[in-house]
Amino acid sequence: MSEPSVLQLKSLREQVYEHLRASIEAGDLVPGTFIDQNRISAELGISRMPLRDAMIQLDLEGFVEVLPRRGVRVRRLTLDDVRHLYEIIGALEGAALLSNPDGIDPGDLIRMDSLNREMSSALESGDFDTYYSRNVDFHRVFLSWSDNHELRRSVRVCRQRLYDFPRERAFVPEWEHRSIREHGDFLDLLLDGEARAAADFLRDVHWSFEVQKPYLIRYHHLENGLEEEA
Repeated sequence: MSEPSVLQLKSLREQVYEHLRASIEAGDLVPGTFIDQNRISAELGISRMPLRDAMIQLDLEGFVEVLPRRGVRVRRLTLDDVRHLYEIIGALEGAALLSNPDGIDPGDLIRMDSLNREMSSALESGDFDTYYSRNVDFHRVFLSWSDNHELRRSVRVCRQRLYDFPRERAFVPEWEHRSIREHGDFLDLLLDGEARAAADFLRDVHWSFEVQKPYLIRYHHLENGLEEEA
């Protein structure tokens, strides 16, 4: 018996959405350029309806923008976009951290410490993909303390907007080393039972736009692009 096709497992809209997201991440759809919907429809062998539905979802999540009578353009992150996303993530992650009424499971702290060590090892070996995935996993541990699915979804989408435009597979070494140290300081606060201080640290340091701004400008190549989008 043959394996079920992807089409049988997912809706066509989901398939088209994932295809477009992957194209943005890979850099095939370049930020600031318009999407050739006729070409994509022809390449995928689909009608415009599932493509339109996927575009609507991408627009709602901020990956593209629909411009009346002009088409759909892949959004280019501005410095203000990055600042706003950092503010949102800092606030939501702090809320997730403080939403655990049963206290912090020591096993979670051990897990986060292990992930942080794996980040350090990946940084030393130049393995960006492992560094990135362990970083995401570190944050997922305490995000899981919240039962607010919409909160977790919002953080995930904001992180994707920051780091999948397209995915930069290159280190800013000073920033990565700083992030690992910040994770360690964050864990120290949790070990000391200072959950409120740890939440403040997330908002005011780890996700502070002003603190991280020099690294963000380098990572997002915004040295010459600080103006707002037209």
